[in-house]
Amino acid sequence: MVAGFEDFEIPDSVHLAAPFDGIPPVIDTVAGLERAAAAVAAGSGPAAIDTERASGFRYGQRAFLVQLRREGVGTVLIDPEATGSLAVLGEALSGVEWVLHAATQDLPSLRALGMEPDRLFDTELGGRIAGLRRVGLAAETEELLGYTLAKEHSAVDWSKRPLPRDWLNYAALDVEMLIQLRWAMEELLREKGKLDWALQEFEAVRTAEPAPPRQDPWRRTSGINKVKGRRQLTALRGLWEERERLAQHKDVAPGRLLPDAALVAAAAAMPRTVPQLLDTPGFHGRLAAREAPRWLRAIAEARTATELVPFTVKSDALPPVKAWEVKRPEAAARLRVLKPLVAELAEAHELPTENLLTPEHLRRFCWQPPKSTTDQAVADRLRDLGARRWQVELTAPVLGPAWRELRARKRAARQVERDQPPVGDEDEPAA
Repeated sequence: MVAGFEDFEIPDSVHLAAPFDGIPPVIDTVAGLERAAAAVAAGSGPAAIDTERASGFRYGQRAFLVQLRREGVGTVLIDPEATGSLAVLGEALSGVEWVLHAATQDLPSLRALGMEPDRLFDTELGGRIAGLRRVGLAAETEELLGYTLAKEHSAVDWSKRPLPRDWLNYAALDVEMLIQLRWAMEELLREKGKLDWALQEFEAVRTAEPAPPRQDPWRRTSGINKVKGRRQLTALRGLWEERERLAQHKDVAPGRLLPDAALVAAAAAMPRTVPQLLDTPGFHGRLAAREAPRWLRAIAEARTATELVPFTVKSDALPPVKAWEVKRPEAAARLRVLKPLVAELAEAHELPTENLLTPEHLRRFCWQPPKSTTDQAVADRLRDLGARRWQVELTAPVLGPAWRELRARKRAARQVERDQPPVGDEDEPAA
């Protein structure tokens, strides 16, 4: 035995500080993009893809760096701000499976660049269905592959040019092990009998319709409850819309121009002059002073408006659950019974409850259940709400009996009410 060998410790994981092949140059020309697309098309197997955005720095959620890795190609880094559309890369990936981690975060920005997957494997979603406790990319890579990845630079301003080398190192690492992780995740899902569940979920993510534009997005302003009158609410809408237009023009995240708290304070106070505006909390600095006429104009328009915004608007969204006891107590009773059953079933299958059955689907089921209490009627209702086949197969046999029991209790209670004699019918004692 080698001296001291008994003291040697084999590490649980290996720290991967840089890509095995080094950091490739960033492609920032159309000609370079076309050459990369040709190389990608000649590669084999799935393609690992990731994007880096500048959330909180720039307006919108567009990608400022796209990373791709495929067998026979290596890692490709692309600057879409310089190249424009990536449709040629999307064509090169026709029929190829895309491997993404938390695909719902990346797909919108990729679609905006002209890229649409034909097949999808989501390692983050796969980890949830497999029952992993931690589903971040670094955590999954460490648990399933034995490599730890650098975690820094995830929230930096990726619109910066040129991109620092250590940022590019981080970005390349995001796809370095993603294909290996995909195969390890598939094996884990197969061992647990959950592979088909995951594939159904991946396809649902791939084919999901884009979310419709929010109705009155300004109503999501943080602190809006502090604005009491309709005229002040109208001023808030005007301020929010002005901020949105200016942010889009300057390509800056709206909150970097003015925080929500400043909009709320101005709407509540409705200042008339520049000095009054600049005394309002949040309105400070040269930008606030330079754009003061913009904000005062929005407030002035609200001050003279004849049509004021309503406090609430009609929506097909369900009321908050805490309001159900008043608005529809029978729905609240259903939710109290059915929600714990879904949670118990999810725990038995080592699944997050929200992945077994989307909370919105369960709430809508409780709010408006099927008229019939058969398992088939329950299954049909869940499918109509958007539940996938595997979710229906697991939950309908549990929700069906519970729904029948609730309906039976309600009928029994009604029967008891009918059988009760009217108040005062009892024999009166003799005088």
